[in-house]
Amino acid sequence: MPPTAKADSRDLFKLLETRSCRGCKLQDADLVHADLRDADLRHAQLQRANLGQARLDGAQLSGANLSFTSLMGASMRGTDLRGARLDGTDLRQADLSGALLDAGALSRSHWQRATGIEPTQLSYAELHNAGAEAAQQGRYPEAESFFSAAIRKEPTAAISWVARGICRGEQGKSELAANDFNYAASLYGERGEQEQAQQLKQAAEKIVAATKLDNPSGNGIGSKALGGAFAAFQFLAPIAAKAFLPMGF
Repeated sequence: MPPTAKADSRDLFKLLETRSCRGCKLQDADLVHADLRDADLRHAQLQRANLGQARLDGAQLSGANLSFTSLMGASMRGTDLRGARLDGTDLRQADLSGALLDAGALSRSHWQRATGIEPTQLSYAELHNAGAEAAQQGRYPEAESFFSAAIRKEPTAAISWVARGICRGEQGKSELAANDFNYAASLYGERGEQEQAQQLKQAAEKIVAATKLDNPSGNGIGSKALGGAFAAFQFLAPIAAKAFLPMGF
């Protein structure tokens, strides 16, 4: 096999001196904390480069190859990433406010806890998977937000209604959780999946009943209601497991 391409030292020097290096060979380059604001890196080869904490505001990275590049914590406000390859790219904690992205461009990257990403820039699967990951880590309010955005993209995606219901139940939002389960049940019923529909209806009924038993006044939620919610989730084990599996893109 041919040796792995490395950054061209002349290209690296040119970039740092002029901030303009279209099509440059910068594979594996160490550019941590580099100030590359408004740099022209169109079609640059930046595979596996380390741009962690770099300042790339307003940079031109259209058509660049950023596969497996680290941009963790980078400032990328207004960066042009249209046509860029982002396979395995680490964008965690990066600021992507105003960045220009192709539809679905983030589907193969790691963008968890990045800021400035608009839900309109993400596909249904990206939003649902982000919710599933947040839920698995116990970040239920964040997961609920992602599932809500996924539902806005695909209102008939029953599995996202189930997932959001679970997250709401974990936060003690029993009535909202029951509403989600009931709506998901109607969607499953429309598809002829009666067993799943019945499981969801039973779960919703159990949550509502536990809430009323624990707090007839309807103010707040107590231990019995939470216990009822957890018992209800036992009905949903197979459906819940599916809800938190990654979706393909």
